[in-house]
Amino acid sequence: MLASTVMLLIFSLLVGLAAWLVFLWAIRRGEFDDPEGPKYRMFDDDDDT
Repeated sequence: MLASTVMLLIFSLLVGLAAWLVFLWAIRRGEFDDPEGPKYRMFDDDDDT
């Protein structure tokens, strides 16, 4: 019982670490950059007057 709990805990930590590393890799590759955003910025109504 204790061995399986420890094994599942280690496995879940490894899966979480792998997901974090994939997320960091995607950020470094620029996967979350918004190339479409600047051309739509002119439609924003941000008048502060």
